[in-house]
Amino acid sequence: MNKQVRLASRPDGLPNDSNWSFEEGPVPKPGEGEVLVKISHISLDPAMRAWMNEGATYIDDVKVGDVMRANTVGEVIESNSPKLKAGDAVQGVLGVQQYAVAKPKELLKIDASLAPIQSYLGVLGWPGMTAYFGLLDIGKAKEGDTVVISGAAGAVGSVTGQIAKIKGCRVIGIAGGPEKCAYLVGELGFDGAIDYKNENIRDRLGVLCPKRVDVFFDNVGGEILDAVLSKIAMHGRVVICGAISQYNNPRFRGPNNYMALLTYRARMEGFVVFDYAAQCGEAAAEIAKWMAEGKLKAKEHVVEGIENFPSALLRLFTGEKLGKLVLEV
Repeated sequence: MNKQVRLASRPDGLPNDSNWSFEEGPVPKPGEGEVLVKISHISLDPAMRAWMNEGATYIDDVKVGDVMRANTVGEVIESNSPKLKAGDAVQGVLGVQQYAVAKPKELLKIDASLAPIQSYLGVLGWPGMTAYFGLLDIGKAKEGDTVVISGAAGAVGSVTGQIAKIKGCRVIGIAGGPEKCAYLVGELGFDGAIDYKNENIRDRLGVLCPKRVDVFFDNVGGEILDAVLSKIAMHGRVVICGAISQYNNPRFRGPNNYMALLTYRARMEGFVVFDYAAQCGEAAAEIAKWMAEGKLKAKEHVVEGIENFPSALLRLFTGEKLGKLVLEV
């Protein structure tokens, strides 16, 4: 049988159990030119909350009654295509379920010998690509820059900071709680960390960023964005990757002091990693090289069981995770 998690209703604020339905049905059969994938791991990402709202953003919303959209990795167990064979490891957007049928063009064959398969949902997947292109292409980070990252202990933020260090930047991470801050500095080599739950962000930025902030990689938005804008450097760059503090807010809050962009001739730009799909192969090769050289570390927070999807998803918003959040099917 194939267990699936479907969107039962659209949430008002934080998702709850009533927004989901669990269904079981026969394992699907692949048609001509298709393959059957047994999903092993499901990526849990902040963007999933936006997909649950009615109305398209950069991608169509998930319709009520549909299997919840999610990026996944797994193994081909039956193939009717010469392009993939049984036993191949693949990555694709196959949803929150145990099995899925797909066309080879919808999948990416991955090398499970290079890294654990779930790493292709994190540092070698879309989060790693988001960090790479957001920092280097949108943020134009260069040696000597002061880079500040919000949500720094998460899947994207932790990789962004490590890439910034590799490129010769001074890196300050903003995260919630002493454990996460210790992880950023002690394990990942950040130059400093700010505990937004227990410290005054503006005061700490003044101490840790005496030359102000050249690049702010923002995953959080809200009050943290306002605090960092107050410390932006001349010709600074603000990379809008996400705004997890606002996803459950019915009245989305924008920056209050955006005039700092004018005062300091700074730039704020959003981006979507899907726009870089054609360049991801080269980026993944460079990231894999850094991993092999011991310059970049990957960390996954794995929750077991598809039945735990609703509670696992909430960890994104409560901060009860470290690194990339993954559901092991």
